[in-house]
Amino acid sequence: MTTTLETSNQKQATDLKSLAADVVRRATQGGATTAECVVREGDEFSTVVRLGQVETLKESGSRAIGVRVFFGQRAASTYSSDFSPAGIDRMLKSALELARITSEDPYAGIPEAGKFGSLSGNLDLYHEDVYSLPGPERIDYARRAEKAALDSDPRMKNSEGGSFDAATGRKVLANSHGFVGEYRRSYCSVSAVPIAQDEQGGMQRDYWYSVARSLAKLESPEQVGKEAARRTLRRLGARRVKTAHVPVVLDPMVATSMLEHIFEGINGDSVYRGASFLAGKLGEKIAGANVTVIDDGTIVGGFGTSPFDGEGIPTRRTVVIENGVLKSYLLNTYTAKKLGLQTTANASRGLAGTPSIGPGNYFLQAGTKTPKQIIGDIKDGLYITEFLGMGVNLVTGDYSRGASGLWIVNGELAYPVEEITVAGNLKDIFNNISEIGTDLEFRGSVAAPTIRIDGLTVGGE
Repeated sequence: MTTTLETSNQKQATDLKSLAADVVRRATQGGATTAECVVREGDEFSTVVRLGQVETLKESGSRAIGVRVFFGQRAASTYSSDFSPAGIDRMLKSALELARITSEDPYAGIPEAGKFGSLSGNLDLYHEDVYSLPGPERIDYARRAEKAALDSDPRMKNSEGGSFDAATGRKVLANSHGFVGEYRRSYCSVSAVPIAQDEQGGMQRDYWYSVARSLAKLESPEQVGKEAARRTLRRLGARRVKTAHVPVVLDPMVATSMLEHIFEGINGDSVYRGASFLAGKLGEKIAGANVTVIDDGTIVGGFGTSPFDGEGIPTRRTVVIENGVLKSYLLNTYTAKKLGLQTTANASRGLAGTPSIGPGNYFLQAGTKTPKQIIGDIKDGLYITEFLGMGVNLVTGDYSRGASGLWIVNGELAYPVEEITVAGNLKDIFNNISEIGTDLEFRGSVAAPTIRIDGLTVGGE
C-alpha cells in the first residue's frame, strides 16, 4: 500500500514538473527571451468546534499554474486553475501578448544562469501523518482542546472555539535557464480560544495553539486547552494604571512584532523606495550589542524552510543584525539590482506578478536569562501579552500601540492591566533592548524570546 502511494506521488510530481518545464519551453518558442512557471497544488482540512458543537468544517483541494514571461525587459504574468490543454494555451497566449505591450523596466528579469539550485538532503518538511486521523477524530481534537480549557476552572464561561487544521502542499518551479525544482510541505495545528468571567461580570479572552509539520510533534489538545485557560484567567480583573516611564517586558508571542518591524525596515522593497528608517544604515549600529537577528531558510523542519526561494535560488543563512550592527538587508533579485547588491534568496512569490520578499526562519537569537530572571530584576514595570492596533511609522520609526498585560511589582507578575498605550521610537527601542530571554521557540517562521525594553512611556490614566 505504501509503495503504491509513493509511486503515485512520484508520478504526480513528475507530471507537474514536466508540465512546468513544457510551459516554459512553449513560452520561449512563442518568442519570450526568458520565462518561468510555478505550479502549486494542495489540500486542507479545517474545523472549529464551539461549545462542543461543530461550527465550521472545511475540506478542500486546489491546483493552479502561473507563468511569467519576458521580452527583453518587458514582463507579464498570468495564472489559471484550468489544467486542460485549452486552459494552458489561453494562459500562455495571454502572457505573451501582454508582455509585448508592457513598458520596459531596466531591472526586470529572472536571476542569471548558474545561480540556481536546491538544498540537498531531507529538510523534514513533509509528513503524511497530518492526515492520518479519521474525520471524526480531527473534529475531536478541536473538541478536546476546547473542553480542556472550559473544564479547567468554574470561571471559564464561554468560548470562541477549539480548532484543528491540517494541510499539505506541493510547489514546482521551472525556468528557461534549465532549473526545475519541487518540494512538499505539511502542517497541522490545534488551538483554543476560551472566555472567562469574574464575579463582577467582567469578561476576558485569550488563546493558545500548537503547530507542527507532523501530527506526532503536535502538543496534545489537553495541553493546549489548559494553557489557553491559564492565559485567559490571569487577565481577569484587569485595571488601568497611571502613565509611567517603566521597563517593559514582551512575552515571546508579542516580541515577534518587534522583529516584524525590523523585517519591514530591512525589506529591500522598503529600502530602495526610501520608505524605511533603516535605509542607508548598512554597517551602522542600529540596536543594542546584545541583539543578533538571523534569517535562515535552511533549518531542518523549520516553518520558513524551503530548498530554494521563489526564484529558484538555494536558500541560505543570512545574519541581518550582528551584535547590534546592521549587516544585511533581505533581498530578491529585483531589489538587489536596484540597490547594487546580491540577492539573499528571500524571493517569495505567488502564481503571478513580480516576486516579493519573505522571511525564511527569521529570529532574534536567544539570550542568557530566563523569563523569570528578567521579570525578577524589575521593581515596577509592565509585562505585555497583547498589542492592539498598528501605530507604527516605518519612515520615521515613531511607535505607539495599545497594549494589555500584567503589572510587575517587586519582580513578580502582580495584577492584570488593560487600556494602556506604549509609545517610543523604533530606533530607540532596538537600542534599549536590555535583556533577551532563553525561551526562543518557533511557532511559525518568525520567532523571538522574551525581551526587556527600557525607555518606553506607558500611557494610562
